Amino acid sequence: MASASSNASEQFHRPKRPLGLIDNALKRKHSFIQLFLMTGVMLLSMKSLSQKYHINNLEQDILSLKDEQRSLTDRMSNVKQSLLHEAAKDSTGLFASRLGRLFDEGK
Repeated sequence: MASASSNASEQFHRPKRPLGLIDNALKRKHSFIQLFLMTGVMLLSMKSLSQKYHINNLEQDILSLKDEQRSLTDRMSNVKQSLLHEAAKDSTGLFASRLGRLFDEGK
Protein backbone atom coordinates (compact mmCIF):
# COMPACT_ATOMS: atom_id res chain seq x y z
CA MET A 1 0.00 0.00 0.00
CA ALA A 2 2.85 2.35 0.73
CA SER A 3 4.21 1.78 -2.73
CA ALA A 4 0.84 2.66 -4.29
CA SER A 5 0.69 5.92 -2.39
CA SER A 6 4.31 6.76 -3.26
CA ASN A 7 3.54 6.25 -6.99
CA ALA A 8 0.57 8.60 -6.74
CA SER A 9 2.63 11.25 -4.95
CA GLU A 10 5.40 10.94 -7.56
CA GLN A 11 2.91 11.57 -10.34
CA PHE A 12 1.43 14.49 -8.44
CA HIS A 13 4.80 16.18 -7.85
CA ARG A 14 6.30 15.47 -11.26
CA PRO A 15 6.20 18.70 -13.27
CA LYS A 16 4.30 18.30 -16.51
CA ARG A 17 5.82 19.51 -19.71
CA PRO A 18 3.54 22.11 -21.34
CA LEU A 19 1.88 20.94 -24.52
CA GLY A 20 3.06 22.43 -27.80
CA LEU A 21 0.70 24.14 -30.17
CA ILE A 22 0.26 21.07 -32.38
CA ASP A 23 -0.20 18.72 -29.43
CA ASN A 24 -2.68 21.13 -27.88
CA ALA A 25 -4.57 21.46 -31.16
CA LEU A 26 -4.78 17.70 -31.55
CA LYS A 27 -5.95 17.30 -27.97
CA ARG A 28 -8.68 19.93 -28.41
CA LYS A 29 -9.43 19.36 -32.08
CA HIS A 30 -13.15 20.18 -31.86
CA SER A 31 -12.52 23.46 -30.05
CA PHE A 32 -10.04 24.58 -32.70
CA ILE A 33 -12.42 23.63 -35.52
CA GLN A 34 -15.18 25.65 -33.85
CA LEU A 35 -12.80 28.59 -33.41
CA PHE A 36 -11.84 28.56 -37.09
CA LEU A 37 -15.45 28.22 -38.22
CA MET A 38 -16.66 31.05 -36.00
CA THR A 39 -13.77 33.24 -37.16
CA GLY A 40 -14.74 32.53 -40.76
CA VAL A 41 -18.37 33.40 -40.08
CA MET A 42 -17.35 36.63 -38.37
CA LEU A 43 -15.06 37.64 -41.26
CA LEU A 44 -17.80 36.91 -43.82
CA SER A 45 -20.26 38.96 -41.78
CA MET A 46 -17.85 41.89 -41.67
CA LYS A 47 -17.28 41.66 -45.43
CA SER A 48 -21.03 41.53 -46.05
CA LEU A 49 -21.59 44.58 -43.86
CA SER A 50 -18.85 46.45 -45.71
CA GLN A 51 -20.44 45.59 -49.05
CA LYS A 52 -23.84 46.72 -47.76
CA TYR A 53 -22.45 50.16 -46.91
CA HIS A 54 -20.63 50.29 -50.25
CA ILE A 55 -23.91 49.56 -52.09
CA ASN A 56 -25.68 52.29 -50.10
CA ASN A 57 -22.96 54.78 -51.04
CA LEU A 58 -23.23 53.79 -54.70
CA GLU A 59 -27.02 54.25 -54.62
CA GLN A 60 -26.54 57.73 -53.19
CA ASP A 61 -24.01 58.47 -55.94
CA ILE A 62 -26.53 57.30 -58.56
CA LEU A 63 -29.20 59.65 -57.20
CA SER A 64 -26.73 62.52 -57.13
CA LEU A 65 -25.63 61.84 -60.72
CA LYS A 66 -29.25 61.64 -61.91
CA ASP A 67 -29.97 65.02 -60.31
CA GLU A 68 -26.87 66.49 -61.92
CA GLN A 69 -27.87 65.03 -65.30
CA ARG A 70 -31.34 66.60 -65.02
CA SER A 71 -29.79 69.92 -64.08
CA LEU A 72 -27.37 69.81 -67.02
CA THR A 73 -30.14 68.82 -69.43
CA ASP A 74 -32.26 71.76 -68.23
CA ARG A 75 -29.32 74.15 -68.56
CA MET A 76 -28.58 72.91 -72.10
CA SER A 77 -32.22 73.36 -73.05
CA ASN A 78 -32.27 76.88 -71.61
CA VAL A 79 -29.08 77.83 -73.46
CA LYS A 80 -30.49 76.41 -76.70
CA GLN A 81 -33.75 78.34 -76.28
CA SER A 82 -31.84 81.54 -75.48
CA LEU A 83 -29.65 81.14 -78.54
CA LEU A 84 -32.63 80.46 -80.79
CA HIS A 85 -34.41 83.51 -79.34
CA GLU A 86 -31.36 85.68 -80.04
CA ALA A 87 -31.04 84.21 -83.53
CA ALA A 88 -34.67 85.07 -84.24
CA LYS A 89 -33.84 88.72 -83.58
CA ASP A 90 -31.10 88.67 -86.27
CA SER A 91 -32.43 90.30 -89.43
CA THR A 92 -30.09 88.45 -91.83
CA GLY A 93 -31.07 84.95 -90.70
CA LEU A 94 -27.49 83.65 -90.95
CA PHE A 95 -27.21 83.10 -87.24
CA ALA A 96 -30.53 81.22 -87.13
CA SER A 97 -29.60 78.96 -90.05
CA ARG A 98 -26.21 78.22 -88.54
CA LEU A 99 -27.81 77.36 -85.18
CA GLY A 100 -30.41 75.21 -86.89
CA ARG A 101 -27.70 73.18 -88.63
CA LEU A 102 -25.69 72.97 -85.41
CA PHE A 103 -28.63 71.71 -83.33
CA ASP A 104 -29.79 69.31 -86.03
CA GLU A 105 -26.31 67.71 -86.14
CA GLY A 106 -26.52 67.03 -82.41
CA LYS A 107 -29.63 64.87 -82.87
